[in-house]
Amino acid sequence: MDELDKLNRLSQSHGALQPGKGMVSGVIALSLAILCFLGVLAFHWPEYLTTPQLRQSYSVELIRKLLFWSLVLSGSIALFNVIRGRVRWLAFASFALIGLSLALGGHKVPVDSDFPDHTPYIGLDWFILDLLGSTLIFIFIEKLFALRKDQPVFRAEWQTDFHHFIVNHMLVGFVLLATNLLVHKLFGWASNDGVRGWVQQLNFWVALFLIILVADLVQYWTHRAYHEIPVLWRLHAVHHSVKSMDWLAGSRQHILELLITRTMVLAPIYLLGFSKDVIDAYIIVVGFQAVFNHANVSVRLGPLRYLIVTPNFHHWHHSQDQEALDRNYAAHFAFLDHLFGTAVQSDRPWPERYGVLGDYVPDGFLKQVAFPFTWKG
Repeated sequence: MDELDKLNRLSQSHGALQPGKGMVSGVIALSLAILCFLGVLAFHWPEYLTTPQLRQSYSVELIRKLLFWSLVLSGSIALFNVIRGRVRWLAFASFALIGLSLALGGHKVPVDSDFPDHTPYIGLDWFILDLLGSTLIFIFIEKLFALRKDQPVFRAEWQTDFHHFIVNHMLVGFVLLATNLLVHKLFGWASNDGVRGWVQQLNFWVALFLIILVADLVQYWTHRAYHEIPVLWRLHAVHHSVKSMDWLAGSRQHILELLITRTMVLAPIYLLGFSKDVIDAYIIVVGFQAVFNHANVSVRLGPLRYLIVTPNFHHWHHSQDQEALDRNYAAHFAFLDHLFGTAVQSDRPWPERYGVLGDYVPDGFLKQVAFPFTWKG
């Protein structure tokens, strides 16, 4: 019980992990053990816990090897900490999860691929892969090019954003199903075979530029509406309530806003009939920019910042500074804000404070889900 109490206190805390005492390596070992356990569960029930689109893309054997070596690495780190007498309670927690994973079959679990199409699912595999990829890539980048060097990985309110990250990834199946239904229901009548045929014949790079431009035009006006229409601001204020910018900050987003925005952006993509290769490339671009532009990195890109959205450009959008309120709406192309007169104009390179002016959005995932319906402002 004492170990569980320590784990609970650790999950509720924030601040820098002191190096040399085993906390950094202990958290890495425990995190890997948790992801391995979730991976084993996904192997057991792939029809309910994995994303159909991802199942068609990755190699099961490659995932098995990744799972095996992650178990080995987690166990090795935990054993090292036990031998050194450092944070043994963290090591024992890792061992418990590794043991449970192995008891359930570990990396050798047979995977059944014979199940009906359109089975309801949650995106556990998407959550695991995105969390692993994001932490490996963006935490490294943030440490290498940190804007605020004193900001720890586990900064204040990280738990709230991580809860948003979990839910928005787990509900990927529901979001995709709902947005596809809404797009076809609301905009299916406007589809034109001639236009779709022309778009599909475009050069790949031309089509990629076009899909990003079209999506960003829709994103710009949708985003602007969230700021200028009070009932929509109730939803969007949740996203703006984050007070520290890092790779996890962009995950703070109300589920209804996620549905509305994705529906609006997917509509022209569907109507114009872009090819699967172009859409897949666009998803990679939007996924990277969405995380990178919230990251705690000192990146401005010189004159290029007037053309494309950079962390500097988007940090200003999240600022409480007066000159930044209701500015910098674009997600990909900064020139849209300069074109429509909504670009931030400031002599300072970076904003001072982030968050909602007045700080009236509560912290905590459930409170933020309820906020748009309970706020009296």
